[in-house]
Amino acid sequence: MGLGRPQKGAIGVSTRWVSLFCIASFFLGVMVINRFWAIPDPVKRDEEASSAKEQQSRLLHPIVNCEKKEAFVQAGDILSQVSQTHDVIMTLDKTISSLEMQLAAARATKGDTEEGSPVVTKSGTAPLKERQKVFFVMGIMTAFSSRKRRDSIRQTWMPKGGELKRLEKEKGIIMRFVIGHSATPGGVLDRAIDAEDEQHKDFLRLNHIEGYHELSSKTQIYFTTAVARWDADFYIKVDDDVHVNLGMVGSTLARHRSKPRVYIGCMKSGPVLAQKGVKYHEPEYWKFGEEGNKYFRHATGQIYAISKDLATYISVNRHILHRYANEDVSLGSWFIGLDVEHIDDRSLCCGSSPDCEWKAQAGNPCAASFDWSCSGICKSVERMEEVHQRCGEGDEAIWHTSF
Repeated sequence: MGLGRPQKGAIGVSTRWVSLFCIASFFLGVMVINRFWAIPDPVKRDEEASSAKEQQSRLLHPIVNCEKKEAFVQAGDILSQVSQTHDVIMTLDKTISSLEMQLAAARATKGDTEEGSPVVTKSGTAPLKERQKVFFVMGIMTAFSSRKRRDSIRQTWMPKGGELKRLEKEKGIIMRFVIGHSATPGGVLDRAIDAEDEQHKDFLRLNHIEGYHELSSKTQIYFTTAVARWDADFYIKVDDDVHVNLGMVGSTLARHRSKPRVYIGCMKSGPVLAQKGVKYHEPEYWKFGEEGNKYFRHATGQIYAISKDLATYISVNRHILHRYANEDVSLGSWFIGLDVEHIDDRSLCCGSSPDCEWKAQAGNPCAASFDWSCSGICKSVERMEEVHQRCGEGDEAIWHTSF
């Protein structure tokens, strides 16, 4: 028998169809797999949503570390307590210092009473009544020949009559012209002052013989007398040719009321003048070192203020305090070696118009004004009214100022 062609099986599949079937299966598998990958896993989706909510919550409500917050609060409490303790210590220091000064003043007063000093007794025997508590005492240094200067002050910045009493009662401010007596007590000069005082009741008479070269002694006796009569926070000395705004002076002093020992004024350090015959000659120039040296820093003499402790110190130690030719130098020397705060306040030494006028127009009146070239307001009798109009704080300012 011959060889014949191979026969297709009844169930055989062509190779071509097998290939097509494989390719179709591959594409079908790819499509199915891609569809499943596009659908996110529900569990994973919940986790992502939860994470987003937590992040949003942290942004809106930041987590507070309670321990750190508590530590911060405790630190703040400690700082507050330290501050309060410091304030208490400062208050105690001031109280102790004040008590020491009062004790020394009481001892000095007792000694003066036994000696019959007119500073602390009436008629040489009866002690003065208990001292009146006030804010400050202002002593306006004046002389027998200065009646017109005193009147110019009464007509401008110093209250008169009932207003002067009201100032004492409502504001605790004492104002007096300060003068001693003549070399012949009871003479015409003294009688003129007695008559003027009877009219205005605005003098503080000192147990002191008047004289230009006795200003250091007069200043010392003024503070001693004022301390014996009034219990003030501050004692002020001012010349009778200076313009003063009482409200500004009171506001200035009030800022330093809590300090125990303050010396307030326009601080300067002028040359020590050794040459005889010149104004402000210093006979004891050799004590200040080589020729051409300057004085230690001290307040200019036109106006300055000292706190109660310093005024009491002067009163207690007046018998041993050295007096130089110039009273402002003397006062500055008495505080050397003491724990005193020197406060340089330039509002106490403004020049007269236009300097003080500009400041008044700007709403910041000066506490005191004068001309450096004249050591006071030049021709003060004629110009005090003008300076008051241009540089004054207003006649009602003192009544509306709270200290």
